Amino acid sequence: MQIIDSHCHFWQLARGDYDWLAAGDAALDPIRRDFLPDDYPGPARLVVVQAAESLAETDFLLSLAADDDRIAGVVGWVDLSAEDACESLRSRARNPRLKGIRPMLQDIADTDWLATKARDDALDLVVELGLRFDALVTARHLPMLAKFAAARPDLALVVDHAAKPQPGPRDDWEAGMQALAALPHVHCKLSGLLTELSEAERADPLPPVRAIVDKLLDWFGAERLIWGSDWPVLTLAAGWSDWRALTEALLEGLPEADRAAILGGNAARFYGVEP
Repeated sequence: MQIIDSHCHFWQLARGDYDWLAAGDAALDPIRRDFLPDDYPGPARLVVVQAAESLAETDFLLSLAADDDRIAGVVGWVDLSAEDACESLRSRARNPRLKGIRPMLQDIADTDWLATKARDDALDLVVELGLRFDALVTARHLPMLAKFAAARPDLALVVDHAAKPQPGPRDDWEAGMQALAALPHVHCKLSGLLTELSEAERADPLPPVRAIVDKLLDWFGAERLIWGSDWPVLTLAAGWSDWRALTEALLEGLPEADRAAILGGNAARFYGVEP
């Protein structure tokens, strides 16, 4: 079975554009250091996802991909509201390792930014170039994202980290994710779930994560769920091997073909990754 980690990050702090890491939150201290390909702990092909709102970081990730065959693709960043958005997209898309684009929507105060500020010509070009769209969102974005996705059925879209479901009542999250799952071109990543658990839930993460994953399987089916680690952010809650073992427990009741799809096949198809 080919395993593709559809969501991991590499960064080099001296580059200076990781504003969220430079902030004073002490909870981030364990990951406030460089993480590069040689540090990645698992046996998997990789889709590396941007972690800074800069074209320079996208170029940095593409340079890492040129030197490491494990990196099958890069999801980069372009300011989709900028006048030169199309130029920026075209120039990066000349590199075949660029597979997708991700604006950091969760960090934008305007919940409707994607619907009201992103340029239509830039979004049209994302489709024309064969790029995918990673949606980094939380529950507050889901009504907007469902309308956006419904209006753009030609834009392959994946919801990162299952929109970060929070402990406690999840009525808004459930309604929003079901609306997105009703759109056949929308996928969902099984990633980033452990870091959203409460401290009490992390003591025995299988029951609370199973409650989420079982719903996602029901809504999206095994054919539209894509596994990822969110390493190294994952390490704030658990190790890479812990998440892999937990994933195996979550998927153990599924047919082998469904497990293979979630752990690698769906990522290969969605991002256009060669076997």
